[in-house]
Amino acid sequence: MIAIGAIHLDTLAHAAETIRPETSTPARFTSKPGGVATNIARALVRLGVDTRLTGLLGDDGAAEQLLRQLEPEGVRLSLIRRHGFATGQYLALHDPDGTLAAACVDDRILSEAPSEILDDLLSELAMHATADTIWFLDANLPEPLLTRIAGRKGPGLLVANAVSDAKAPRLRPLLGLLDCLFLNRGEAAAIAGLPQQSAMQDLAQALASAGLAGFVLTGGAEDVLVWHDSALSAFPTPTTEIIDVTGAGDALTAGTLAAIARGYSLPQAVPIGLSAAALTLRATGALAETLSWATLEGS
Repeated sequence: MIAIGAIHLDTLAHAAETIRPETSTPARFTSKPGGVATNIARALVRLGVDTRLTGLLGDDGAAEQLLRQLEPEGVRLSLIRRHGFATGQYLALHDPDGTLAAACVDDRILSEAPSEILDDLLSELAMHATADTIWFLDANLPEPLLTRIAGRKGPGLLVANAVSDAKAPRLRPLLGLLDCLFLNRGEAAAIAGLPQQSAMQDLAQALASAGLAGFVLTGGAEDVLVWHDSALSAFPTPTTEIIDVTGAGDALTAGTLAAIARGYSLPQAVPIGLSAAALTLRATGALAETLSWATLEGS
């Protein structure tokens, strides 16, 4: 598995009471590795999938902190250091019920990167890729870089995560190349050019008509819709306690990809991904400490 995209240092504030603007709120702070590609790479290693994380770091303290945590976890790293740039950072403010009150991100190290910045790494990775390799991209990558990676990757599946409503349209040039796209209702609407309140079935039809070979479409508590082999399936979302919403969508992606890496079809793999998402919702941060393949198989 090769995961290419954002490598951030996440700072999460979990407030003791509802966050109010223009004043301070008592909270508990934690700092952990983040970014969609990073979250998925860390989860995949926990799930027994050999994973290489590829992306950009600065030459600052945040970069050193990330390296100190990622390397011992077993995530293999293929990195470019951009001198003079701050490592990507994400700040999230959570209310006591776990919902996200506000968030900010500094991702200039990636969003302002030239399209050829990963060429040498891609050449090296492509040389060792096989038909079983899964190439994962997140839409934190700017569109020219996404397009360049898709054109230079080696053999294997090409999978992407749409990341956010604002960034999802970056994937439009890749829709006919992707084997699977993970996205939510808002991201689907942004890609398809449809209203946010569109029915899930209408969004699914628009995505299928756009040339996607496969997708996993989530809509909060609504059924997850899965497009595979020109057929649409629906899977109920599990009911679970919510402590922190951070990383739940990434856990769905990681759990699903871990199953695919073991030979599951996409419809067979999605229930595994949903179990990973539920486990993450019951934990703090983007990676549940109890996440393992054995846990998901037994759920």
